[in-house]
Amino acid sequence: MADLRQFEALRAVHAEGSVTAAARRLGWGQPTVDYHLKNLEQLVGSPVLVRTPRGSRLTPVGMLLLERAQQILTLSERAIGDAREFSQLGRVRLRFGTFATAAATILPFVAGSVGDLGIEIDATVEEVPALVDRVNRHALDAALVYTVPGYELPFRPGVEAMEVYRDPLMLALPAGHPLASRPVIDLAALLSLRDERWLFATSVDDAIDRVVADTFAADGHALDVAIRSDDFQVLLGMTAARMVVGIIPRLATTAEHPGIVLRPIDDPSFVRTVLVATSSPEDAGRRPPAAVRQLVAAVRDGFAAVRVGRGPAL
Repeated sequence: MADLRQFEALRAVHAEGSVTAAARRLGWGQPTVDYHLKNLEQLVGSPVLVRTPRGSRLTPVGMLLLERAQQILTLSERAIGDAREFSQLGRVRLRFGTFATAAATILPFVAGSVGDLGIEIDATVEEVPALVDRVNRHALDAALVYTVPGYELPFRPGVEAMEVYRDPLMLALPAGHPLASRPVIDLAALLSLRDERWLFATSVDDAIDRVVADTFAADGHALDVAIRSDDFQVLLGMTAARMVVGIIPRLATTAEHPGIVLRPIDDPSFVRTVLVATSSPEDAGRRPPAAVRQLVAAVRDGFAAVRVGRGPAL
């Protein structure tokens, strides 16, 4: 079995260019470095170094090992650091932002999960543009945001955004609508709704509305946006009253809605990607990286539970 000291010796020789310099870097004797490298070569069954009078360099086999060794050493160092950090932290408060539908569905799970680890959440519920701005200014440690295919969020360098969920967009129709009998709405059927009255979000830059409007614009049509509201219950109520049609994320459909038919749209553009965005540890400064990683892990677990409970994401 490989010894972490073998990987440390390999990394040091690559960085310093010789076994002697690697020994100084590590604070070991040169025979100790040689010992670990020779044991590594025995495990691999091939030389990992080319030694010359001017120093040493890694063989192709050594370079392959180095790539894996750096990953292993980084994870090992992080594990020790995280454990040490958590043993000294006590309780930590993290600033976490989310949009409304994720707050209703995911936030209770996340708060409960990280609470068991001594992490308290200071939650903020806002629209996506405000959340992006807060993350960019380091006013939040992490935020849940969303976008749709083809629309990038304006994160500053140093912000990492990781996908945690793919949320299909559903067409909301009143019961009895001519398209309500279809199990799935294809693009041609969707475009047949060009003369309907639509409900869009309050913000003119809403990502979901943009993909809808752009789809119709590409077919040469501008939609009649009759109502603007950020409340999905308003959308459902007005759709049931046959006043509008609209698009609603599946995550926001938590119960049966009388008078409403929700249908998936058979087009890859009609899905929103939910991301968890965090500042880099260097930018986050005072916030413990281990605590932020635990928060991100809880978010992933929360959405994994949603997938199991609601079926696979489209």
